[in-house]
Amino acid sequence: MIEVNNLTKKYGDHTAVDHISFHVKKGKIYGFLGPNGAGKTTTMNMITGYIGATEGDVKVNGHDIFEEPELAKKSIGYLPELPPLYMEMTPEEYLKFAAELKGVEKQKIKSMVEDVMQMTGVSDMRRRLIKNLSKGYRQRVGLAQALLGYPEILILDEPTVGLDPKQIIEMRQLIKNLKENHTIILSSHILTEISEVCDEVIIITDGKLVASDSLANLSRLSELKNNQINLTVRGNEKVILECVRRVNGVKSVKASVSRNDSGAVDIIVERKADMDIRESLFYALANAKCPILSMRADKKSLEDIFLDMTKMPDTSNGEAVLENPKDKLQVKEG
Repeated sequence: MIEVNNLTKKYGDHTAVDHISFHVKKGKIYGFLGPNGAGKTTTMNMITGYIGATEGDVKVNGHDIFEEPELAKKSIGYLPELPPLYMEMTPEEYLKFAAELKGVEKQKIKSMVEDVMQMTGVSDMRRRLIKNLSKGYRQRVGLAQALLGYPEILILDEPTVGLDPKQIIEMRQLIKNLKENHTIILSSHILTEISEVCDEVIIITDGKLVASDSLANLSRLSELKNNQINLTVRGNEKVILECVRRVNGVKSVKASVSRNDSGAVDIIVERKADMDIRESLFYALANAKCPILSMRADKKSLEDIFLDMTKMPDTSNGEAVLENPKDKLQVKEG
């Protein structure tokens, strides 16, 4: 669908995007994350052909966005963070105008406008002036504009910024529904939104790509990078400690009498980096006839991974939100 190769954007001596490459596959929702100034919006603007690149190329369905812009852009629907709406128009008027600008055949405009208004839930607001619509409905009108021409790819830049909780839930559900017929790149400053909606994430910081992977793989990677394992084991503490210390990959062990299980010991094992020793612990303790009652390697949330990768203190309360109504990041690839 989209191939980004060695994409670079420089403004004088400042490199906003630094030789990034990634592929977007059909039928998935991609979360595009990056802290303020990471180069996320610049990258999205280059992918959509809004601005040129200093180096590299972007191909959309095989068409170079810079050399064949008309052919490439036919496959893309773009919703900027601030939708380009005309406030003195009604949604119906605006969408007909936008369809003409996009080169939709005249005989198809009416039915297409009807269809996208139905898809985005703005049919009942068709004759109200856009300036009198709520923020949520304006976003829906902007999304309806992006859907004109039925593009295969939708690029949505902060589609839920400024919406109230009910509107956010509705917009998220709408985006999930669009996945049936569209490949979507979604930027958001709410990390739980990415977790709920997206299949994969693309993360950049300081203009460089730091991750491009599925959420499941990033979670597994973060689990490996968490070097602490907590166990509750039944048996003699001395025997348990000697057994655990002999396991290859164990760095240190701490033990205490379990508060929850009689005759059991709580063990905190620190393992060597990137070594998964859980299976070895299981067999070692089983051979010593010390049954494991529980074993847990704490999994990090998307927010935790993001904070680790960006080296930022966690000052949030509850749902993680990036510094600004902009976004943030996550785990290093490889």
